[in-house]
Amino acid sequence: MSSSLEQMYQQVILDHAKSPHGRGFVELSEGHLHGESHQINPTCGDEVTMRVEFDTADPKAPTISSVSWEGQGCSISQASLSVLTDLVTGAPVAESEHLGDVFRQLMQSRGKGLDDDLEDQLGDATAFTGVAQFPARIKCALLGWAALRDTLATSGVLADAHATQPELDQTPSTQSPQENR
Repeated sequence: MSSSLEQMYQQVILDHAKSPHGRGFVELSEGHLHGESHQINPTCGDEVTMRVEFDTADPKAPTISSVSWEGQGCSISQASLSVLTDLVTGAPVAESEHLGDVFRQLMQSRGKGLDDDLEDQLGDATAFTGVAQFPARIKCALLGWAALRDTLATSGVLADAHATQPELDQTPSTQSPQENR
């Protein structure tokens, strides 16, 4: 990776950490499906509580209507939460789960990155490519993604999305549940 690209990636992370998107809980709409998850990274103390609201007007294609969170931690965890918020707000649930799988693949790349198509799907989240070189920091970057996956699973919307849209979930997770914690 070129030095200028690394600097750009560092700037993306710093910008998101300084002005995080989605920080601060929003009121949930009455009658809408939602999920909440609290995650802690025991190795460094970073933590987040995430609330996700779903639009299920079309039960065959539920979407994430809003993501809000409160948390504390390093710039990597806070920036990752901010980028995640931008990526999944308004997206179909199955696509959001797919993006989580792709981000986990990026974290397993040990800093080598992914092919261009997958990196294009991640947008600003590709800024975390360098983080994947440091195993102790990978958990920081994955904290928000673990919270998102938990809200999808515990709300029941993930199972519904997989049942109605199997073609969108073609990238299997290559990470065991233990690695995601």
